[in-house]
Amino acid sequence: MNKNSVLAWSMVVALGGFLFGFDTAVISGAEKAIQKFWELSVFEHGLTISIALIGTVIGSLLGAKPSDMFGRKNTLYFVAAAYLLSSLGTAFANNWTVFLVFRFLGGLGVGISSVTAPIYISEVSPADRRGKLVGLFQFNVVLGILLSYLSNYLISQTGEDSWRLMLGVQAIPSLLFLILIRFIPESPRWLILHRNDLSGAKSILDIIDPLNSEKELQTIQASAQSNTGKQESLFSGHYRTPILLAGLFAFFNQVSGINAIIYYAPRIFEMAGLGAHTSLLSTVGIGVINFVFTLAAINVIDKVGRRTLMLIGSIGLISSLLLVAFSFNNAAQSGFSIPVYIMIFIAFFAFSQGAVIWVFISEIFPNSVRAKGQTLGSSTHWVMAAAIAFCFPYFAEKLGGQTTFLFFAVMMVCQLIFVWKFMPETKGRSLEQIETNLIIH
Repeated sequence: MNKNSVLAWSMVVALGGFLFGFDTAVISGAEKAIQKFWELSVFEHGLTISIALIGTVIGSLLGAKPSDMFGRKNTLYFVAAAYLLSSLGTAFANNWTVFLVFRFLGGLGVGISSVTAPIYISEVSPADRRGKLVGLFQFNVVLGILLSYLSNYLISQTGEDSWRLMLGVQAIPSLLFLILIRFIPESPRWLILHRNDLSGAKSILDIIDPLNSEKELQTIQASAQSNTGKQESLFSGHYRTPILLAGLFAFFNQVSGINAIIYYAPRIFEMAGLGAHTSLLSTVGIGVINFVFTLAAINVIDKVGRRTLMLIGSIGLISSLLLVAFSFNNAAQSGFSIPVYIMIFIAFFAFSQGAVIWVFISEIFPNSVRAKGQTLGSSTHWVMAAAIAFCFPYFAEKLGGQTTFLFFAVMMVCQLIFVWKFMPETKGRSLEQIETNLIIH
């Protein structure tokens, strides 16, 4: 019963990840029609596409405050409402400014979701299943991306105003998410830390692990008491190790080049000599591979561990990026081989960084500052995502494909050293055990 309950709660919250992925990728199918509909200049068009990403960065920076103040569950209500209003608002917008406001609101939902959803799942999950359950969030992100591509393809054939339906169809899973949140409990760790509600927390812990609930309650209480007085600032010195781990992990996630490839895959394939139609088809292949290897990763993350996945992934990323880089100067290879090598890159990324990032960052901070720590990791991730997405076209044009992808490969060598020398293994350990090892007292 308890296993099914925790899985059900995690699946509900992971719906936030599905909407995160869907909202992020759905604009790709509508952007040309939107530019034409409102006769946007190049600057206006760029702002229209990036406004959600700006909202995401702001949402990730603000995510800790509502999560700590109002609770994980109530914050997820706001996230669901933001997705719902964003999808309906953009679908029915009668002018460009209104459209921007609602796209920005959707971005806020994505940013806050990337903080709150992994925290919630990590706080209700048993130690031996936490990786897989938090990994459901990332699995749903890539599922949302894949289904948005397929949805866009099907809806694009419905007529001139199909872009409105592309954006509006997201209202259906958003409404479902809003309804289902009602049936999940609050995080027991939040109840103890921020409301001192021991009986409420105990009743939830009884469902999660009835045999060890009393011991778990005492452990969480002891953790809360030991951190009294240290809660005020994340940067007090006590949390130096998890701050460094989260910041570097999020940094390396993006300097792998993943978002440059996700956002600009058709452009990269055209640089390699493929036609526009073949390039678009190759993008769907990226979505499928991302989905399959994320599913594989979340099924083994609690068996082989986070660190092992990262070691395997880092070696695979270095190899595939070097192959991409050197194929750009080989005219005989580039047209066919670059898409193949990029798909190998996507497979290794999904199997390592993609699956591990939200799990690892949600585990390494103590209960008292987990929301703030998740905010740090998430905001670093999104600021770097925005920077890479902004800079990639310029560097690809000025430096060429080979130099650009060589840079990404060098960064993954640095990541391999970071994982090998500094990254701790967190599988199978309670959040309080991880805290004991990483916090400087």
